[in-house]
Amino acid sequence: MNSAFATPTASLDDPFYYLTNFRFVLAWVGERHADLLAADELAFLEQFESLPQASQALLVRMVMRKGELFRLSKLSYAEVGDSASAMAPLMSLGWVDSESVLSVDELFNQLRLAELRQALVAEIRAAGLSASSAKTVLYDTLASQLNEPKRLCQWWPEANDPVLRLTVMETCDRLRLMFFGNLCQDWAEFVLTELGLQRFESVPFTPESRAFQSRHEVDTYLALHRLRQRLDDGELPADLFPEMPPPADNRWLATRRARLLLQLGREAERSGDAALALRLYRESASSEARIRQLRVLERQGEHTAAFELATQALNSSPNETEHQALARILPRLRRRLKLPAEPSDPEPTHERWDLSLPGPQWVERAVVEVLSEPGAPIYYVENALLTGLFGLLCWPAIFAPLPGAFFHPFHHGPADLYREDFVARRRDAFDACLARLEDGSYREVIRSTWREKHGLASPFVHWAIVDEPLVELALTCIPAVHLRLCFERLLGDLKANRAGLPDLIQFMPDAPVGEPRYRMIEVKGPGDRLQDNQRRWLTFFHRHAMPVAVCYVSWSTGDEPEP
Repeated sequence: MNSAFATPTASLDDPFYYLTNFRFVLAWVGERHADLLAADELAFLEQFESLPQASQALLVRMVMRKGELFRLSKLSYAEVGDSASAMAPLMSLGWVDSESVLSVDELFNQLRLAELRQALVAEIRAAGLSASSAKTVLYDTLASQLNEPKRLCQWWPEANDPVLRLTVMETCDRLRLMFFGNLCQDWAEFVLTELGLQRFESVPFTPESRAFQSRHEVDTYLALHRLRQRLDDGELPADLFPEMPPPADNRWLATRRARLLLQLGREAERSGDAALALRLYRESASSEARIRQLRVLERQGEHTAAFELATQALNSSPNETEHQALARILPRLRRRLKLPAEPSDPEPTHERWDLSLPGPQWVERAVVEVLSEPGAPIYYVENALLTGLFGLLCWPAIFAPLPGAFFHPFHHGPADLYREDFVARRRDAFDACLARLEDGSYREVIRSTWREKHGLASPFVHWAIVDEPLVELALTCIPAVHLRLCFERLLGDLKANRAGLPDLIQFMPDAPVGEPRYRMIEVKGPGDRLQDNQRRWLTFFHRHAMPVAVCYVSWSTGDEPEP
């Protein structure tokens, strides 16, 4: 099978649009991932299809809402009709439970204040509370005493509106994960697409183009996701680390695991557990984790160990971000170990402008208004222009239908975009795109891509900024050799290098031949300073004689700008 997936959305005029979308996901997963489903999950797909439409719709309404607990009285939908009747088949299958026990937190979340006063009348009196006490007062006083979960009929025998627990949310989340390849995207993607708020590139699809190749990979993703949720909920890294899944052969999952280890290490470091932080950073083995490991070793006075690690990192061809950090750490370590200093490349001096303007106001806009001229307009582009031109020229390489890159219709970009092998897997395709800069055809390629793909989701093209007139000016004024240099640097580290570009660009289309026809301008307001990623770009521009200036603004009133 090899087909391009069109974005499948139901018309919002259809009252069962959400059910149509849910059915599409189930059919997609059933067709392409059946080998990764357990018996009960396959049974869920089959049994769902046999349900009455009203029961299907009510289940999907619950799945798409927050949480697993619902009051029957609040499940009222015109297209469903009588909720109690629609609920009966779901309860027969055990997909909804009306007799599950409720913790005190769940009880307080589900019952209104008046209902709590009725349900807990004896407890309120015994605690000496007023019958008119607020909900927070009732909870703060009674929660520690009511620590035994009970069914609603035990909490409140007179209750006539049951609390229902959805028992198949875990199954539905697994199916959603297998469709999207992540748990960040959800059912809203269908609605946003139908509303026209987002459109996606249509990419050829093959059976190999799926997020997971084994059930173990799905389980690993879910385990990592739950650990991250527990970390966010305040659980300690020392308690979570023993439950970390072992390293995966899947490079994408290995990256997620390394990122979680880094997050655990940072939290351990904040809490003062340096030993655990070092262990977590070592196991993460990412470049950021190595730098953090070095800083912990420095603070502990382990200068020899830090120097050995820093030297190993420097000799392993680190990326620019890590190299920049090592260039600061190694001289310190040499001084502390009384080792001879080594020569370093000084940071180049950048062209500097100083402006005193009335303020406070939006600093970039103020600079645009003061410096822009009719024949030399200035635009606020920040990180959007060069990355946008890159995205337009290299569109075929970025959206190449490689296994593991696209596996559902709602991709904003390839799933492996920030993996270390992203460029290597597409090197020939990127070379073919960049060759357009050599033969002069790049202008027409960028123009035609802008027209054909306008509005489609892209990880690099910000359509609201990169409009047609701006693209034309850029193609007129920026030399192809400069574009190629910038695009190659982007490809060197897409995640790090797509940020840090200058705020403004000035075009001079009428400049004499041989003179610069554009200039990039980084703007710094009062108290602001250059960030590391900005320094790296400025050094790059200086090395290749690309025109750039840093404009430092002060307010003539002496006031600080409002945030």
